[in-house]
Amino acid sequence: MKKVLAVAMTAVMGLSLAACGGSSSSAASSSAASTSAPASSAAASAASGSGETYTVGICQLVTHDALDAATQGFKDALEEALPGQVKFDEQNAANDPNTCNTIVNAFVADDVDLILANATASLQAAAAATEDIPVLGTSVTEYGVALNIPDFNGTVGTNVSGTSDLAPLDQQAAMIQELFPDAQKVGLLYCSAEPNSEYQVNTVAGYLQDAGLEVEMFAFTDSNDASAVTQSACDYADVIYVPTDNTVASNTGIIDGICQPAGVPVVAGEEGICAGCGVATLSISYYDLGVTTGKMAAKILTGEADVSEMPIEYAPNFTKKYNPTIAEALGITIPDDYEPIVTEEEPAA
Repeated sequence: MKKVLAVAMTAVMGLSLAACGGSSSSAASSSAASTSAPASSAAASAASGSGETYTVGICQLVTHDALDAATQGFKDALEEALPGQVKFDEQNAANDPNTCNTIVNAFVADDVDLILANATASLQAAAAATEDIPVLGTSVTEYGVALNIPDFNGTVGTNVSGTSDLAPLDQQAAMIQELFPDAQKVGLLYCSAEPNSEYQVNTVAGYLQDAGLEVEMFAFTDSNDASAVTQSACDYADVIYVPTDNTVASNTGIIDGICQPAGVPVVAGEEGICAGCGVATLSISYYDLGVTTGKMAAKILTGEADVSEMPIEYAPNFTKKYNPTIAEALGITIPDDYEPIVTEEEPAA
């Protein structure tokens, strides 16, 4: 009887232990499942950006078609990537670098999540104001020049990255020769307060001099002396070249009012300037440039990319364009591979 009871007790204990082991294993599996489920949810949330909200400060140097388009492209791309999750604090410095400083310092005080610096002066102000908040530039021609980085290799390596509006300067120089083969003197008109403008005219001057043309620089400091300097350039030159320059962009009416009556054509560094005072340009889409910048911003905000490791990105496409109104007024025949600049006042047929 004792043996029977012992066997029975052993069996019961075995069943009990098996039940405990099964319970333990099940609990572990259940625990693992409960741990992995939130992790998956968190990953999904991070991937979609769900629940996260961000404040982005935008400092735009001046109101101008090109810069406006870049800002709009940036906002559209960011809103598409993170719908309903981004609040924009958009400020315009009215072409005053000191106001750029005031704007970005306010962004830093508000601890925004990212700063868009539209144009060189905005970028310089933002880079000086913070080493922690990610800064993306756009409508900036050359970051090494703008930020005083010797031997710039394409990646800033700090909290700054962005997109460049630099069109191939050798092709711009070749455009001058293509359209005006009889020209002997080229005046390079720009604002001396913009370091990227000086970089552009120096580079273009080298290409033109290599081609045997005579060149001379005509630099104005701001809008106050733009008229007098433009007149001097007209008196000297057969053709005038103006780079991508925000102060030039704000004074195209003055430049056109002097150059067109004098019969001196202007080749411009970008489409907005060309629409105001130029005959031809090698154009990029500033809206597309802004879109590229917005996509970079989305990656930074969601943690997908580290701004310090992001190289500067450039416009992928360039288009030869011309201003039909000024070309006709000056009697200039434009080759067939140039596209007309269409303004709001002159809708496409």
